Amino acid sequence: MFRYTCLNAIAQVGLNGFDDTYEKVETLADADALLVRSAKMHEMELPETLCAIARAGAGVNNIPLEKCAEQGIVVFNTPGANANGVKELVFAGMLLAARDIIGGANWVQSQDGNAEVAAATEKEKKKFAGSELQGKKLGIIGLGAIGVKVANTAIHLGMDVYGYDPYISVDAAWNLSREIHHINDVDEIYRQCDYITIHVPLLDSTKKMINADAIAKMKEHVVILNFARDLLVDEEAVVAAIEAGKVHRYVSDFPNPTTIGKKGVIVTPHLGASTVESEDNCAVMAVKELRDFLENGTIKHSVNYPACDPGVCESASRIAICHRNVKGMISRFTDVLSDTNIHNMSNASKGSYAYTLLDLDSKVPEEMLAEIKKIEGVLRVRVVK
Repeated sequence: MFRYTCLNAIAQVGLNGFDDTYEKVETLADADALLVRSAKMHEMELPETLCAIARAGAGVNNIPLEKCAEQGIVVFNTPGANANGVKELVFAGMLLAARDIIGGANWVQSQDGNAEVAAATEKEKKKFAGSELQGKKLGIIGLGAIGVKVANTAIHLGMDVYGYDPYISVDAAWNLSREIHHINDVDEIYRQCDYITIHVPLLDSTKKMINADAIAKMKEHVVILNFARDLLVDEEAVVAAIEAGKVHRYVSDFPNPTTIGKKGVIVTPHLGASTVESEDNCAVMAVKELRDFLENGTIKHSVNYPACDPGVCESASRIAICHRNVKGMISRFTDVLSDTNIHNMSNASKGSYAYTLLDLDSKVPEEMLAEIKKIEGVLRVRVVK
C-alpha cells in the first residue's frame, strides 16, 4: 500500500487515477508521495518516508530541489499540461495591449444611467482606437510547450513569427510550424519585433534577461509580455522605458508593487494556468508520474534527477538507488550483489546526482540492501518490486 498526501487542493479527476493500492493520508510525516501546487516547502521538515513530490504545474521554485535531491526525493513537474491555458492568456494580453479594451470598457461602466450613451459612444470611441495583430512581428523567447503553441497560433492570426531557443527539444521542433523564423541571436528579435513574449524557466542565466540593455535594442513602441516568471524581466527598467516612450505596453501575470498602477502596464492576477482544464491536466499528469515512479521506478519529467524509463520489471525484483554522480558507484553496487544475477541495469545522471535501477533474478536479502545503503554517496535505496 502506497500513501500519499496533498499540500494544496488537487483536482479530483487526477486523484481518481490512484487505485485501491493507494491510501490518502492527512499528514506529510506518514506519506510516501506528495502532491503540491503553490504551497511553500522550503522551511518544511521532509520525512524519511517521503520519496517523491509531484508539482501539479511547471514552476518548482516553491520546492527545495537541492534539499530533496540530497534526501533522495525525486521531484516531478508537469510541463505542457497547462500550456494551452497560458497560451490563450498570452493572446488575451496581446489584444489588451493592441486595443484599449480595458479603457473602453471602463468608460462604458462610467456611463451607467446616461440615456444618451449610444450617441456619446460615437464621440468617445476614437479615444480607445488601437491596432490589429495581423501583419505584426511577434518574437517568442523560449520554444517549449507554451512557446510552440503561441508560435503556431500566431501564424494562424496572420502574424510574422520569430522564435528563439538555443536548446529547443526535438519534440518542440517537430511541432513548430515551418512558417516560423527560427532565430539564433535573440538580439534579432529585439531589433525586429513589435511584440515580444518570454517563455523560459527562471535560472541564474535568465534572471532579468529583459533588461535596460535589451530594451535599448528594441523597436520603438514595442509591447513586452511576461506570462512566465516576473524575475525574468527587470520591471523597473520596463516602467522607465514606458515613461520614456520606448515601450508601448508591458503585460504581466505577476502583480507586485513595481508594476501595479503604472501607466502602460497591464497586470493580471497570475491567471495563466487558472483554468479548470489546466488544473485537471496537471493533476492527471502528476498522478501518472507518481504512480509510474512508485510502481516501476520510472522517472519522467523530474527537475532534480535524471530521466530513466526501463519499463515494467519482468524480473524477480527491482531496486532503485538515488546517489551522487561520482565515479565507481556501479562497480560498488555490483560488488555487493555479486551473489545474485543482475538481469538488467539502467543508469542515468543529471548534474551532481544519478539514478540506478537494477533488475535482479532473485529477491534481495535485507543485509545486501543495508550494505548498499552504507556506500558513500548513496542517498536512498528503495525496493520497487
